[in-house]
Amino acid sequence: MSEEMIVKNCSPTLAGLKTASMFSCSFGDKSEMVKALCSFNRLLSKKGVRAVPLRYRNGKALIYIYRPKKLSFDLTDDTAHRVLSERGYDVSSPQRCIVELVKRLNRKDDFPHEIGLFLGYPPLDVVGFIENRKDELKCTGYFKVYSDKEKAEKLFAQYKKCTDVYSALVKKGRGIERLTVAS
Repeated sequence: MSEEMIVKNCSPTLAGLKTASMFSCSFGDKSEMVKALCSFNRLLSKKGVRAVPLRYRNGKALIYIYRPKKLSFDLTDDTAHRVLSERGYDVSSPQRCIVELVKRLNRKDDFPHEIGLFLGYPPLDVVGFIENRKDELKCTGYFKVYSDKEKAEKLFAQYKKCTDVYSALVKKGRGIERLTVAS
């Protein structure tokens, strides 16, 4: 799990612009993954960023890098709360929601549509995706947009610029610890 890989996939989260990111990463074995995540968490937990494996299969892990405070706030949204409750999540804490998400990801190959709520996507866009409202789709970028197209396009541009800047800085030798904004 190189710094370049983390920056490529998680720059907006490291910068504090986005609640969370996830990406797939190969590991020799599960102990290598645990070691890498422990090292990451030692480095960045003091800045309010955590990493957990959502799934590990055949030498590949689905890594979730998130900001617990932002996730906690996001999941208090009425729509997010309702969507997760309706799907059987224990919404009493974000950690319990993550545990349930891990269970669901490990039970089947496809992604539970509500995963967007764990990534900081607008709840109305997650609902639009869940309900498969193809006729109401306004644009696509980091997620499918069913609500505020202009706001989403500005956000997508911010995410791209952040990733470009962070990628250039990592190439110049700046480490992710220095790039990560404390919350």
